[in-house]
Amino acid sequence: SLGMAVPWDRFALAASDGLHAHAPTAAPEPPEAAGATRRVGSTGLISFAGTRYPVGVWLAGEAVTVVCEGGLVHLHHRGVLVATHARRHAVDKQNAGLRRGQRPSKRPSATAASVTRKVDSSGNVCFAGASYRVGSKFRRRQVQVAVVGETVEISIGQELIRTHPVRHDRTREHGALANPGGRPRRTNAA
Repeated sequence: SLGMAVPWDRFALAASDGLHAHAPTAAPEPPEAAGATRRVGSTGLISFAGTRYPVGVWLAGEAVTVVCEGGLVHLHHRGVLVATHARRHAVDKQNAGLRRGQRPSKRPSATAASVTRKVDSSGNVCFAGASYRVGSKFRRRQVQVAVVGETVEISIGQELIRTHPVRHDRTREHGALANPGGRPRRTNAA
């Protein structure tokens, strides 16, 4: 019915009037270099450079990124801007506040073997016969433990939670890495 032409050729006959669809622009990402991480308290406030800034009670316990830009303080949660405030802290305290809560680096997963461990009721995890502090808020959760150089890195997914200097006997490390799920459960043979 199109005279042996494909439908594409038929629609190519329509003249373009110069109207072009423009792709919507993406929201700007928070700057990587000037960000500090803070945990939102139960009252919905964070502390930065000796001053409290409100974020919202709905984010209690979550981590937010503080970005200072000119006279403004931007607060981001998972890359989304959740609050903007006029700067109320002293300018000379800003650099110390940014250094205190710098973003943790991503651990190199290609070079470091990791194992899964469960955080006990006191907020610690056992690896190669030594106890490493994770935090009370991570009780009874599974974390990944990796040895990178002379540090033990504890993470959940790709988020680095804690780093500790190696305190365990390095000769027991191979056995700890050989049991990725931890010590097997004891069963009675009788």
